[in-house]
Amino acid sequence: MNPASTTLARLVTDEDTAKLIADQLSDLFEPEDLAASAFEMPEENAIHTSVPRPSRQDHLRHGAMGTLMPDLETPWLCELYFGEAPDEAAIRDLVAGIAGDEAAAALVFEAVEARDWIAAALEGMVPVDAGRFTVHGAHSRDTLKLNRHNIEIEAALAFGTGHHGTTRGCLLHLDALLKRRRPVNVVDIGSGTGILAFATAMAIKDFVHAGELDPDSVRIARENARLNGVAPLVRPVVAAGLRHPQLMATRFYDLVFANILAKPLKGLAPEIARATAPGGELILSGLLVGDVPGVLAKYRAFGFHLVAKRQLEGWVSLILRRGGAKPIRRAT
Repeated sequence: MNPASTTLARLVTDEDTAKLIADQLSDLFEPEDLAASAFEMPEENAIHTSVPRPSRQDHLRHGAMGTLMPDLETPWLCELYFGEAPDEAAIRDLVAGIAGDEAAAALVFEAVEARDWIAAALEGMVPVDAGRFTVHGAHSRDTLKLNRHNIEIEAALAFGTGHHGTTRGCLLHLDALLKRRRPVNVVDIGSGTGILAFATAMAIKDFVHAGELDPDSVRIARENARLNGVAPLVRPVVAAGLRHPQLMATRFYDLVFANILAKPLKGLAPEIARATAPGGELILSGLLVGDVPGVLAKYRAFGFHLVAKRQLEGWVSLILRRGGAKPIRRAT
């Protein structure tokens, strides 16, 4: 392939399918290999691609150039930008496993100009609201409301932008928690781009600890902290779980975030339990529906009970409390 070009795969479909494919493929690939996005299709003159915008009166499930339409007025577009030419058959197999054979067959691959391909994947993304928080890109600065906690993530740092159901679920849980109390001694385990730590620091105006296993993600999170004016309050470190002197210096945490996946969450349960204060709360995410019973059972064995559960786009986020049982409040 010409080094000045890259491969783009597009699928026009419904909102849930577009988000599901983008989310799950983002989990399977490294950021430098794939940038995936899902968004409502813009007006026709804004689409620079061979994939046409379907007619709003056309309710057929099958159409030309990658259309796979539900009976809805507004189509959504899933875009996959690849760092190198992919194995198209393998990508179709992955999409088939996520969203079915029809979606896989409707996927359209094409070569496009490789102009900042990660940034291009975010051009159609709108700001994401979650309670009092809004996560946005630089291109949306002029549209933001000033009475909110606005968190900007650079387009070039595309992953962990708040569009994923796990991140939004955690932000909504945080928003609900802040309505009843102000947490102290907060830590974000597996902080990624830093969104959860930034949101908490903005809200409580106090230091928030953050640790992440991947050094590149830590570098990105530090850049994002400076971008959002919270660098004095959030200084992410490279850490496996809580194993870093800065994170271990706090004996007990009042609030712990762990937005990772079910298997590492289970493995971290003893470590998290030791670090969570009696009565402290834990916001977990990165869970599929089928993961929840096993993760709950693991944490119940360490004295946690369920406070609230939220499901978005097939992903579940939980608030657990360490200590005596309280009535469960279910977020909707």
